[in-house]
Amino acid sequence: MRVIAGKYRGRTLASFEEIGVRPTSDRVKESLFGILSPVIVGARVLDLFAGSGNLGIESLSRGASFVRFNDNSKAAIALVKKNLAFVKGEHYEIGQADFRSCLSLPDRYDIIFIDPPYASDVAKEALALAGDRLSDGGIVVLENEGESLVVPGLECYDSRSYGRTKLHFYRGTP
Repeated sequence: MRVIAGKYRGRTLASFEEIGVRPTSDRVKESLFGILSPVIVGARVLDLFAGSGNLGIESLSRGASFVRFNDNSKAAIALVKKNLAFVKGEHYEIGQADFRSCLSLPDRYDIIFIDPPYASDVAKEALALAGDRLSDGGIVVLENEGESLVVPGLECYDSRSYGRTKLHFYRGTP
């Protein structure tokens, strides 16, 4: 796993060695950030289920102005901190909290990444709560194995499939 583009391009990121923990692959990440390229520079980003910090670090590398890394796992937070060791002069915060607690903070974001463990059943609830944390014109990206989810206040305007991995893009509805 590596940083694909931007000022930290080519940097290798540490990942979990545990079975069942799957960071977003480089192939999917490259496509995702190609789609987000018009809005990433200067964006405020929330990497809600941060894991290794892969998506948030890629965001900083490509010009995001701020990233909040959040995960409820102590091991994940330690890995995020390890992976941020080479990042200098960037604006970010790291929080170890349940996704509900993180999304109860008053902050607003231009991009929110929701990539919960595939086996969990929290994606729909996280997506619904994330809609209240979006800035005007903000985007929520849900990564899962299934179809897009329907939640009040958000519209899925695009979905992409990369084998088992699916990316769904949401924006607020008026």
